[in-house]
Amino acid sequence: MSELEDARETLKDALEKVNAENYFERLKNPERFIEVNFPVQMDSGEEKVFRGYRSQHSTLRGPGKGGIRFSPNVNEDEVKALSIWMTMKCAIADIPYGGAKGGVKVEPSKISESEEKRLSKNYIDSIAEIIGENRDVPAPDMNTSSKHMAWMMDEYSDDERKLTPGVITGKPVEAFGSKGRDVSTGYGAAYIIEEIVERQGLEDVTVAVQGFGNAASPAIEYLEEKGLKIVAVSDSSGAAYSEKGLSYQDIVESRQEKGSLGDRGESISNEELLELNVDFLVPAAVEGVITGENAEKIKADYIVEIANGPTTTEADRILAEKDIDVVPDVLANSGGVTVSYYEWVQNRTGEYWPENKVLEKLRENILEAFEQFQNEDRGETDRENAYIMGAEKLVDAFESR
Repeated sequence: MSELEDARETLKDALEKVNAENYFERLKNPERFIEVNFPVQMDSGEEKVFRGYRSQHSTLRGPGKGGIRFSPNVNEDEVKALSIWMTMKCAIADIPYGGAKGGVKVEPSKISESEEKRLSKNYIDSIAEIIGENRDVPAPDMNTSSKHMAWMMDEYSDDERKLTPGVITGKPVEAFGSKGRDVSTGYGAAYIIEEIVERQGLEDVTVAVQGFGNAASPAIEYLEEKGLKIVAVSDSSGAAYSEKGLSYQDIVESRQEKGSLGDRGESISNEELLELNVDFLVPAAVEGVITGENAEKIKADYIVEIANGPTTTEADRILAEKDIDVVPDVLANSGGVTVSYYEWVQNRTGEYWPENKVLEKLRENILEAFEQFQNEDRGETDRENAYIMGAEKLVDAFESR
């Protein structure tokens, strides 16, 4: 099953669970999809044509919202599927956005920064007619960052002949971005873990985190500060385990000095990390790491997904049979899109908030969504419960309009 077929099947199943399968025909395809082919002048003076996409799946609950990725694997089906997931994620997080996604087919490692800047500007030029702060608001995604968003905002503002910071989120704080945006994805997941610990009265809590990137790193630092023991961490160089716990600061210093986890704890494989006997397993690296082949070996009591799509459908069913609680990615990593919404609000009003206000609003919003998720039991798996939540909010919007 392709990624797009999988997204549609998940959406259809959720709609059937809320007796609203009649809305599937309106939601299985994006409201608007555009393919663009645009030239970029390379440093050599040669002009090269790149292909890009933008899928606006739904504007039912608000402007489209979704990242822009630069990858050689970007294709039409992937972008359409990801825009469906964004519609569901925004509904589950209960923020007033629909779903969108975009991308350019390019290998970022093979172009210079100046070429990447021209690529960013020319791509946004090519889709400028269909985006806008009231229509569709892009953000960073795979291989794009705050600097790309600043370039794109500037180009769109030049086109409009006025400053329009609300057209893009995920910008640097110095260029109309929001404080707290850089830690929001990791903190959102950490708030959920902290809530579970408090509700269940857990003590001597152990956590294994697969990943140490921009989302995982803030979560690790926060959880350590709250007294949870981080017993395992991994990055592209491998994984480290210590029964006594790993220090966030030691990991950072080791990566800076040696470019790896170094000798921080016992060296283990990523596969072994996933199978550790811990309270919380946090997949925060790549997709498809918990599968039908290794799900039986998972010993964690809770899985909180920071990565997108780390668990397959087959694995979900096995984990449900083992009574392992899963907080799926569409809820657990929604802190990023939530604070993107706050950035958009700040851009629109011109009032910029201190970081503590942003993070407190994030905590309140994500825990309210988590509470609704905890009370949902119509699905066969935790992931199905999350999608049922999202589907119900979409149906309510259809019926109220």
